[in-house]
Amino acid sequence: MTITDNLINDISDAPCWFLESIEIKAADLYVDDKKGKISYSRWDAENNSNNLLILIHGTGAHKKWWDPIAPHFLDVSNVVAVDLPGMGNSEFRDTYSIKDFGKCIFSIIEKEKDNKKIDNIYIVGHSLGGQVAAYVASESKDLVNSLVMIDTFIRPPDYDPSQHEGGPLRKIKFYPEKKAILERFRLMPKQECLNSWYLRYIAEYSVKEVKEGWRWKFDDLMFNSLERLFGYKFSFECPALFIYGANSLLMSGNILSNIKKMYSDIMDFEKVEDAAHHVPLDKPLEIVDIIKKRLF
Repeated sequence: MTITDNLINDISDAPCWFLESIEIKAADLYVDDKKGKISYSRWDAENNSNNLLILIHGTGAHKKWWDPIAPHFLDVSNVVAVDLPGMGNSEFRDTYSIKDFGKCIFSIIEKEKDNKKIDNIYIVGHSLGGQVAAYVASESKDLVNSLVMIDTFIRPPDYDPSQHEGGPLRKIKFYPEKKAILERFRLMPKQECLNSWYLRYIAEYSVKEVKEGWRWKFDDLMFNSLERLFGYKFSFECPALFIYGANSLLMSGNILSNIKKMYSDIMDFEKVEDAAHHVPLDKPLEIVDIIKKRLF
């Protein structure tokens, strides 16, 4: 990944479709919430579509991971991409939970329904975002028309939370220069990604400057304190698809087979070859094609 102070130069080797997509700018919007503002982007459909496609990122990521992908759906749907609390441009909170993240999605849906006539809601979530999406579809079965989860780690409902240890507390780090922190950008879980221009683009919007220097946008405390869905089984009734990377570490061992055992009666599964956990970064156009054929 080439890193200088000039993003446009650094991604000049990106394919035309990528450069054209990021030129289609979304409206930057907020939902006011007593716990903290929720940031999201909205692209309006090219026609008077009554569809709304909601894109939800994974842990530590942000809404702009979807910038190169979202415009490909504007011929069939309005699109929003969300910054979950404590990530991207959404405000930090005292506590974090997947259930609270789900409430934020409900708030955005409500606002968008007030904005224009929306009859159909489709939700796509990657990794942690898949859990949030499935929670929303489970808690409001008549609201969501279809669900797509991308390489989402799902524990069985009988998982003992005492076996779960949140890693060591992260110490917030500050860097004197923007280039120095961008050079530290890594995908988690660790994997190679051949689309370095995509990595450089999302890295650009993963940092912010504060009085102490440059830091990551996400709240470091979230990683250790996020309340997960222990003892919860998704019960969505809408059509659902689980997409996973053939080389994903999160689907290794018995994990994928256990997910299929739990949910194959209500969800279809599709493998993406030559992709690891970050399927949308590894195979962005393939993801667009799969989702479009599935939802529209």
